Amino acid sequence: MSLPTPTLDTERLRLRPFIDADADALYALQSDPDAMRYWDSPPWSDRAAIPRFFASCRQMSESGSGVRVAIERTTEPGLIGWCTFNSWNPDFRSASLGYAISPTAWGRGYATESARAVLDWAFATLDLNRVQAETDTRNLASARVLEKLGFVREGTLRQDCIVNGDVSDTWVYGLLRSEWAG
Repeated sequence: MSLPTPTLDTERLRLRPFIDADADALYALQSDPDAMRYWDSPPWSDRAAIPRFFASCRQMSESGSGVRVAIERTTEPGLIGWCTFNSWNPDFRSASLGYAISPTAWGRGYATESARAVLDWAFATLDLNRVQAETDTRNLASARVLEKLGFVREGTLRQDCIVNGDVSDTWVYGLLRSEWAG
């Protein structure tokens, strides 16, 4: 069963399917060492990653395992980040949440606003019971986003990631339907 990628509007943002015109901004985000500092893979170094990323977005939607939306401001078009709802398991009624925001847009609440819109959509659309999110323990800004959304820190995965020789721990967060305030 497919899961069509929604278009969602918030007070300041539009979340929508990716388009070809997003390629340059997407590459700028994914190849930025600051933006990818706490990510579980190194920054992109080859533009060939762009079509693979777009294909993975289509495949996720077509398989029904999740959606990834581009984030742009309503006042000016252009990608500033993305938010993903993935690993959807209808049997367990669970999924994962993730997001990436361009450093030029950090500190303005866009991650929280976009993630809230995706969670609202997911809880309203699917018989969802639990959403999980993970963040590098050094990424306190991302931890704050998750906590603002009502996620509860459930544990630490010790030395969970090794990216370019850098070993890091991961915090695991969970959000239950009964805790979702929307």
